[in-house]
Amino acid sequence: MHGFANPARFLKIARWLTVPLLVSGLVLSFGAVLWGLTQVPPDRLMGDTVRILFVHVPAAWLGMGGWSAIAIASLVELVWRHPLAAIAARAAAVPGATFTALCLVTGSIWGRPTWGTWWVWDGRLTSMLVLLFLYFGYIALSSSLAREGQPSRIAAIFGLVGAINIPIINRSVVWWNSLHQPPSITMGESSIDPVFLWPLLIATLGFSLLFGGVVLARMRAILADTQAEARLRRKAMQAEEVAR
Repeated sequence: MHGFANPARFLKIARWLTVPLLVSGLVLSFGAVLWGLTQVPPDRLMGDTVRILFVHVPAAWLGMGGWSAIAIASLVELVWRHPLAAIAARAAAVPGATFTALCLVTGSIWGRPTWGTWWVWDGRLTSMLVLLFLYFGYIALSSSLAREGQPSRIAAIFGLVGAINIPIINRSVVWWNSLHQPPSITMGESSIDPVFLWPLLIATLGFSLLFGGVVLARMRAILADTQAEARLRRKAMQAEEVAR
């Protein structure tokens, strides 16, 4: 793992991976969503509204996956002091928040014809909304610490504490009486008909590749900003020495 701690080595790999991840992610996501919109038959109970499944479910998984990535990077930063861990956590926050917001929006659109309302304060929806607020808090905190040149340990602790919400989201439809349907995909089995499952899995893979490409692109941008700021500081110090 520490072999990738060298920013130059990481940037070399990231430059090679970013574009293929973004392109393949866009192609698979667009193809799967198009497949779901045009080729999949209406559901017996939900009709055509079921087609939002191919965006809503991958967005929900990646919203939770984004915070899981933050928590793992935060643990690596606190325990092993990996120099790129804090950057990886910051890079995952914005796309994670975006997918969480997309999940909430598409869920509300789906809920209106299914439940007769845009929103209900049940366990799944409420815990997902809490996740979005956690993302906003983490983005604000980590950006503030980086801007002031402060250690990112506080943000890392926040990232680990916030991970408590992930199993709550996952098990909310089991623990509490909820309008939201129970889990359709569990370890080793699925209750989804294959005609819906295959485009859903491809859409999830596509969105995941897109997520990975965006994270790498953001890590590269954060590293570039950090290096540029370090050069400016060195030049300012040199100018002060010359002035003396």
